[in-house]
Amino acid sequence: MKSREFATVTEQREIASDVYSLWLQTEKIAAEAKPGQFISVYSKDESRMLPRPISICETDRGTGRLRIVYRIAGQGTEEFSRLKKGDTVEILGPLGNGFPLKGKKAFLMGGGIGIPPMVQLAKELDCQVQIIAGYRDEQFLTEELGGNGALYIATEDGSAGTKGNVLDAVRENGLTADIIYACGPRPMLRAVKEYAAENDIECYLSMEERMACGIGACLACVCQSVEVDGHTHVHNKRICKDGPVFLSTEVELS
Repeated sequence: MKSREFATVTEQREIASDVYSLWLQTEKIAAEAKPGQFISVYSKDESRMLPRPISICETDRGTGRLRIVYRIAGQGTEEFSRLKKGDTVEILGPLGNGFPLKGKKAFLMGGGIGIPPMVQLAKELDCQVQIIAGYRDEQFLTEELGGNGALYIATEDGSAGTKGNVLDAVRENGLTADIIYACGPRPMLRAVKEYAAENDIECYLSMEERMACGIGACLACVCQSVEVDGHTHVHNKRICKDGPVFLSTEVELS
């Protein structure tokens, strides 16, 4: 069940250029969050009414803390980057549907700011975990990822690991899997969906999308679905409410 509360900052640091790691002490949200879900973070500036949706990177259910890792993309996230230990911030969550945890040999594929959700997922899966992380150049979260599975890196500039994308790393290293979990930009997800179909692999995609309300009321973040949606009665699904995680065969990625 989602909660709206004021969380207290316990730690924040910049872990790559304009990429920040923020730990928050919560009352309920961390204890209830599942891998792949997200929170909405509210600005204290009243001119910015809509919250910013940010994926949950890690949770510590014992202490009630959760971690988000985000990139500065505008005024809202720039405001969050100035939060210090002891500050409070209003959040709503956990939101959306997370990844199903299945005991199959897995690929965890993350691209760019789609990498953070893979940390908690890797911690909770009880199977052979192969993590393929794709970066433009500068890396982050490699220690956390490598501590929870076999880590393979792809960089666009070839500065580390395989030169290319996550699928290039899979092919270069001769990797195989029975299930794929992926989060990243639309072109990456489209390629992963095609790869999964070609190789008859069960595949779940977490879709990055601009959102407004974050709870499925405004229909600002719909994606095209294969089946008719019971809410809108058209070939749409709400990413914030029905997702952000979808079985790859449920959605069309144009």
